[in-house]
Amino acid sequence: MSFRTRLTSFFVLIVVVPMAAFGILVYRLIGDSEQGKADARANGVATVAASIYSNAIATAQAEAGTIAHDAGSETRSVLLRQVSLLAGRGGLARVSIKVRGGPSIDLVAPGVVAIAPGVATVDRGPRAPIVVTVSALTASDYGLEFSRGPGVAIIVRQGKRTLYATPTLPAVSDRSFPALATVKLGATEYRTVTQGFQSFDGPMVDVTVLSNLSATTTSVGTSRLIAAIFIGGFLLLAFFFSVLASRALQGQLDRFLQAARRLGGGDFSSPIKTQGQDEFAALGAEFNNMSSQLARRLDELSEERSRLRESIRRIGHTFASNLDRPALLELALKTAVDAVQADCGRVSIRRGSADTLSEAVRVGSLSGFESQVREAELAALSKDGAGEVASAGISVVSNALGPLEAGDRAVGLITVGRRGRPFPDDDRALLRSLAAQATLALENIELHFQVRRQAVMDELTGLTNHGHFHDLLSAESERVRRYHHPVGLIMLDIDDFKLVNDTYGHQQGDVVLEHVARVLRETSREADVPARYGGDEMALILPHTDLEGSYAIAERLRGEIEALRIPCRGEGGDIGITVSLGVATSGVGDKDLLIADADQALYSAKREGKRRTARALARTADLIGGE
Repeated sequence: MSFRTRLTSFFVLIVVVPMAAFGILVYRLIGDSEQGKADARANGVATVAASIYSNAIATAQAEAGTIAHDAGSETRSVLLRQVSLLAGRGGLARVSIKVRGGPSIDLVAPGVVAIAPGVATVDRGPRAPIVVTVSALTASDYGLEFSRGPGVAIIVRQGKRTLYATPTLPAVSDRSFPALATVKLGATEYRTVTQGFQSFDGPMVDVTVLSNLSATTTSVGTSRLIAAIFIGGFLLLAFFFSVLASRALQGQLDRFLQAARRLGGGDFSSPIKTQGQDEFAALGAEFNNMSSQLARRLDELSEERSRLRESIRRIGHTFASNLDRPALLELALKTAVDAVQADCGRVSIRRGSADTLSEAVRVGSLSGFESQVREAELAALSKDGAGEVASAGISVVSNALGPLEAGDRAVGLITVGRRGRPFPDDDRALLRSLAAQATLALENIELHFQVRRQAVMDELTGLTNHGHFHDLLSAESERVRRYHHPVGLIMLDIDDFKLVNDTYGHQQGDVVLEHVARVLRETSREADVPARYGGDEMALILPHTDLEGSYAIAERLRGEIEALRIPCRGEGGDIGITVSLGVATSGVGDKDLLIADADQALYSAKREGKRRTARALARTADLIGGE
């Protein structure tokens, strides 16, 4: 396709198509606007019709009330005479007086159809009530109110009977009209609005107001013609300027095309001849500058890629200093994707030694790569730690994180994929190197956290160890001194623990310690600190807890431990244990005094017969009370 053809297509896309759409929109808006005007006109006339009808009902209601006032006390002959006189003087169309179970009066002129009734009822106590119905409006009088206006007609119907229709309308005796519609009567279109009103007797009176649309149709046609002329003129003007621009651009682009072909053939020695000072001249100068630099850049690219690979290798060596596992995995994956120019990748790891692999980090979208990724990862797990799949124009490489020796499982997998190009040997070697460095970094992280846990945690019970206990109690004591809130301390000792070791062995003693530690952890609150103080002695730091609160927790803890049934190793059955506890609190933040008091209370519990909780000496309690 030539440039001129493309420019013409471009003109059609950015000018003709939008203008056509704009024209359609304008046509619709013009039609909708005029339709809205027609609707507004019809609704306005319908509102007037409803208002006249309502006013007529109100007038009839007042007349009915006047007649009803006298109806209860007069005889039928006198009432008939009065009603006839009142009807003639007041211009009433119809008067109806009904007595349930008795005679009635109905005065109506011959050929008159009364509408818009007003009703009044006379309550006569034990006698049957009198109902007076009056109409001051006839269907023909009502219709004539609207037949005088230009372009407006009216049809008044009751059921299938036409009470009145504007004389200029064709016969509509069998035609029904919806609430709002556009209808065609003869050669004329009307916008109709139909409303139902109360009748004198029988079905509702339907009033249909018709608004002539001929003026609206003429206005729509004129507006659309003006819009068409304007759009057509704009398109012609735009097409003229596009032809001029196409011819001017064609000559300029031909010269650039020839120069580009020379560059494509490897000829960087023939610059483009530039003329003038316009943008094409500037483009030609830049083109010549580009061609002079292109050869130099081609040589630099190879060197740049080598430097990039070396930088990536150095990034891999920095993994070992990173202790943030999610950040490490993300860095490893992004580095791998960037290094081999992959489209996407992911890292899958095991959360625990017994867990299955699950995705931890993803870069890019794996849509379309799913089956190749699955096959490559299975191959990496089942072979030598590396798997590769190339199919359907997609290449995927997966490397295991961690050793794959006999009995071991991979810690995780790092997988990358791309379309179009397979991975060469140097890319595969780079990915293996990154996987090895990431594996080493993960091992360093795990070792770091193991060492940190061992530094603060008792290995057997999982509780805070002795040294860390003192650190935490010191910190809490400092908060006590600063904020003046109490801190409680419980010291716990297993009764006759030596007898357990001597009778069942030290391994059974370890089981007892583990069960007691579990109860201590489960009984503690979130802010409390359970710790192994030494041997079979444990401790519980209770922030913001006074002496009585600490004592209550200790008693609950003692009950939970005495309820334990600890299974015996190898012999079957189970054993129960008891504990002694000492409770102390401090409100002055003296850590050593608090430990000494709790320890003294513990030994008091031992001396008093074990299996009990003892409070600290009075001096500690007094100190708390003084605060």
